[in-house]
Amino acid sequence: MFKKMNRRFFPLILGLVIMTLLQGCGLFGNKGTSSEKLNRRGEVTGVPKRSGWQQALPFEMAPVKAGTFWIGQADEDIALSMSSMNKQVTISEFFMDKHEVSNNKYRQFLDAVRMGDLALGTPTTQKDAPEFVLEELLPDTTVWSSSFTHHYGDPLMEYYFDHPAFDDYPVVGISWDQAKQFCEWKTYHMNANDESEFDMPRFRLPFEAEWEYAAKGGKEIAKYPWGGPYLKNRRGCLMANFKPGRGNYIDDGFAYTAPVDAFAPNGFGLYNMAGNVSEWVEDAYNPAANALIWDMNPTYKDTTETKKVVRGGSWKDVAHFLETSARNYEYQYVQTAHIGFRTAMTYIGRSGSMEVKSNKRSRR
Repeated sequence: MFKKMNRRFFPLILGLVIMTLLQGCGLFGNKGTSSEKLNRRGEVTGVPKRSGWQQALPFEMAPVKAGTFWIGQADEDIALSMSSMNKQVTISEFFMDKHEVSNNKYRQFLDAVRMGDLALGTPTTQKDAPEFVLEELLPDTTVWSSSFTHHYGDPLMEYYFDHPAFDDYPVVGISWDQAKQFCEWKTYHMNANDESEFDMPRFRLPFEAEWEYAAKGGKEIAKYPWGGPYLKNRRGCLMANFKPGRGNYIDDGFAYTAPVDAFAPNGFGLYNMAGNVSEWVEDAYNPAANALIWDMNPTYKDTTETKKVVRGGSWKDVAHFLETSARNYEYQYVQTAHIGFRTAMTYIGRSGSMEVKSNKRSRR
């Protein structure tokens, strides 16, 4: 019986061996060789060896999948601002920092500028490095005293940015322009230290529509990042770091800011999309922006407008500013004790099919 089985499967085994040998010789199923032959015959097949690139997911970033949602008012407009009217828009895939940029991450940026070693790369890469002026990048630590009248903020002014006790707390005292320069350095730092043939897309501030879409955590309409309509969970614990009532800052567990990973993340895995610190976004501020923007990957650009949008509410704000649709602004050069930022990155893969490699990069 064994001999009969051998006779039956021998032709199949022989065929597989021949196919393997032919592939090894480049005579069967070798796409590269086939393209070369077609090119010699005058056919157009494209530049070889350019396929297979896959965008990596940078450290501590979360993928935000594409979707359609209603940007704008999710509950009462108690301020009667009429600045957050509803509009259905579509957002493409992108990556977003899970956390607000911390003191320690911003300190790495300053150390790189101070040492003149912007990317920890080879001297040949440094000729393409962006130019920064260290004195223009330093956070304003005096905001802890100057932002509030008759307030004893001296301990925070002395310790908040420099002391390791606050390493994982969100950096503040940062202007919109400084946040943009951090994004520029972060882009250079990643690409100069990587061996990939093609650069990753640049880091940037999120667009306002992206930020609101991400804050909703995958919900089409959500008052808060956790959904709502309540500010407490089933156990009676507050869901964010904010000002629950007049003169009451401590009920959420933190008098000022909280660590960047405090409280539960939303549906996209993003922390503190409400409260802790408000966040700079890319867009210029216009109260009528939602009526003017396009309905596909919208962003409102106006280089002459110095008012820039801030989102999310902060440790010193009442609950209204925690709503995913609440809009506010600050002048781009202003530094305060309640505004920080996080970075975003455009995903350049095929729409609707986000597949990323976690902490791995395509190599030459």
